[in-house]
Amino acid sequence: MADAGAIARRVTPRGAGLPWLLCVGFALSAATLATLEGSTPVAVWDVARTIGSHVPLLEVKPPADPLTASIVWQLRLPRVVLGGLVGAMLALAGGSYQGAFRNPLADPYLLGIAAGSGLGATLAIVYGASGSGSSLLLPLAAFAGGAVSVAIAYGLGRSAGPSAGSGALVLAGVTVASFFTAVQALVLQEHSQEIRAVYSWLLGQLDGASWRQVLIVLPYLLPSGAVLLAYGWRLDVMRVGDEEAASLGVDIRRTRLVVVLAATVGTSAAVAVSGLIGFVGIVVPHAIRMLLGAGYRMILPLSVVVGAGFLVTADTLARTVASPSELPIGVVTAMFGAPFFALVLRSTARSAR
Repeated sequence: MADAGAIARRVTPRGAGLPWLLCVGFALSAATLATLEGSTPVAVWDVARTIGSHVPLLEVKPPADPLTASIVWQLRLPRVVLGGLVGAMLALAGGSYQGAFRNPLADPYLLGIAAGSGLGATLAIVYGASGSGSSLLLPLAAFAGGAVSVAIAYGLGRSAGPSAGSGALVLAGVTVASFFTAVQALVLQEHSQEIRAVYSWLLGQLDGASWRQVLIVLPYLLPSGAVLLAYGWRLDVMRVGDEEAASLGVDIRRTRLVVVLAATVGTSAAVAVSGLIGFVGIVVPHAIRMLLGAGYRMILPLSVVVGAGFLVTADTLARTVASPSELPIGVVTAMFGAPFFALVLRSTARSAR
């Protein structure tokens, strides 16, 4: 019988250099375009000088126009970096959930994260502090709501017993999401004047991105991402089934728990600063899987790169297509993601026959 390492290596294709080159090129191109394009076009040289002026020891002079330097460093670069981090985390979490539950339709909102974070944000907007205090309260409330929803869903799933399998956890997530959504609707019914602010957050937004927000989410995203990437080979082994993977030395329950917790912490942190942005966790891992047919040791790291490029591209479209107004980024990802989800659902149904 093959060992776990042999199975993990078997699903990792050789000659992965070209896919990596293409994916990194896509992400860099998306970041470059997002930095250059906007209501005020910026030259490539000005972007390079602005970045170089903030790198110690380089002693590069910033652009002669201070407004250009401010646009690049204070407005566009934080938005590109934050969008890249959020997109990378959502895509990585989506691929990890799909591997942990062996469910191609799983995504970061599987266990009610979206509903919990949405309820937390709604309560913060309706009952929370106004002014400068709301900028700190809103992400904290969204993070807490997402974490609480997953904790409840996981407890309900475990109460069904080990024989119920991962399907019980999925159903528990749907139950928790339905309840939290109902509570949110009840709160909005009583405070209709805040509906516009709530739905603006629910549809996703990066217009208020700042370096401060980047620093806030990094302590959550980096450890979560590192754990998920480290567990990629275990997810490859789990593709053969729980019993077979356990016989090869993989602790199924612990692996699933660690992956769920890491993906939930990372997703909650990402959602806390960006609002609810759907379909990234579905589109990106599946696109990589369809093109490469690779295992999770390849899918997960590539999802980080492509997810970052995908969300940065979506954000660029959101702020330029209807300029000078700006579309919610969740609307743009849904326009790409909904048809792709239908394609995945159809192919899944065919393979199950």
